[in-house]
Amino acid sequence: MTGLRVVDGGRDSPLVTLRGVTKVYGEGAATVNALAGIDLEVQQGDFVAFMGPSGSGKSTCLNVLGCLDLPSEGSYRFAGVEVTELDLVQRALLRRHYLGFVFQGFNLLPRTSALENVELPLIYRGLSTRERRQRAREALEEVGLLEWEKHTPAQLSGGQQQRVAIARALVSGPQLLLADEPTGNLDSERGRDIMEMVKKLNRDRGITIVMVTHEAPIAAYADRVVHFLDGRIESSVVGKARS
Repeated sequence: MTGLRVVDGGRDSPLVTLRGVTKVYGEGAATVNALAGIDLEVQQGDFVAFMGPSGSGKSTCLNVLGCLDLPSEGSYRFAGVEVTELDLVQRALLRRHYLGFVFQGFNLLPRTSALENVELPLIYRGLSTRERRQRAREALEEVGLLEWEKHTPAQLSGGQQQRVAIARALVSGPQLLLADEPTGNLDSERGRDIMEMVKKLNRDRGITIVMVTHEAPIAAYADRVVHFLDGRIESSVVGKARS
């Protein structure tokens, strides 16, 4: 992978380690300290929820974990790799092969089928059409939407669209799934359905999950809730996650 080597150290080894991570935007009077010295470990197989008021730093931290942004200072290690030392191409490879993303807005291509949306990440890996379709169908089946593979997003409910988005995130076999307000555009019943599925993926497949949410009932599905305030971690609470 162009000099990028990620090591699986097992469930007891940190998949993610942040040390003294800061993120500063702007200069002078317009300076914003989005992150002000974050120390965090996420173990293999963890399910962690980030909570906090708007502007507290939780989404910025998620962007750092997803290699969508780099720290201004500090260390970010992913499975033994110092991410801050990677170049642009290597960070893109890390995202492509090891990370999966689920967003509040689904981010599906509107004129393409569910199957085509799910197989999109595999195109960048150079897989054959046959292999892409097979893996995309397996991912859709895992989220219970194989029967809707030919439907476009406009023909699906919000909950179904989010399931397609989750299938797209899973099709590459990520080690870390990053979810930004995954139930924010859903009603409470559809939100519970999505979270039950996400929890099952964590429990049965051992996928490490970090999720941003404003909703305490959604955060309750996680094993640990990390509260952000003013760019710092205010508390980290291990809870009794829903089974």
